[in-house]
Amino acid sequence: MRECVECEEEISGRVDKIFCSPYCKSNFHYKKNLQKEKGLFVTIDKQLKLNRRLLNHFNKAGKAVIRKDELLKVGFNPKYFTHYWKNQKGDVYLFCYEYGYLEKQEHGKSKYVLVQWQAYMN
Repeated sequence: MRECVECEEEISGRVDKIFCSPYCKSNFHYKKNLQKEKGLFVTIDKQLKLNRRLLNHFNKAGKAVIRKDELLKVGFNPKYFTHYWKNQKGDVYLFCYEYGYLEKQEHGKSKYVLVQWQAYMN
């Protein structure tokens, strides 16, 4: 006796059949896809929150400069940001919620200029 993968009802028909009805097949794949999407969104959200927490931690005064490798070492991922702001010079600051960063080269080393969102940036 074969059982449906989704509802465990008895299956009749072809030998290789694994679902008892189109409904069970659809429901099974719907649940499976929900888990995949949730995993991706949870991963992105978790990284954004970590980035925000780290930017907040290293930027107590509203503006700071930190070595890029130091920030990356503690788990910061610059590929994840919520929005950006371009200043009059053309520099593009990437933001994780209200904390932003701009990559700069100083004396041959990569650094991040950390800022906090200000009213004039609207």
